[in-house]
Amino acid sequence: MSKGKVLYKPLGMAFGMAGGLLAGAAFRKTWKLATGQDDAPDGLDQERRWREILPAVAVEGAIFAVVRTAVERGGATVVRRMTGYWPD
Repeated sequence: MSKGKVLYKPLGMAFGMAGGLLAGAAFRKTWKLATGQDDAPDGLDQERRWREILPAVAVEGAIFAVVRTAVERGGATVVRRMTGYWPD
């Protein structure tokens, strides 16, 4: 196992948690700016229609994917700077 991979494991978990929090906050802010609503619909929201739920979930998924990838890539870059190895 490479040095980068060993160092990245615990950092990757911390980066993942931070990324999840950041993505959640980014989605809530984006949703409020786009719709003026505080709460986005979810799959079990009886009051909302499919045409409201599916776009909300698609936007949420896209934001989470972009933030997760940016955080993961940034973490790997930090590990490479610290160790000289890319976590693979």
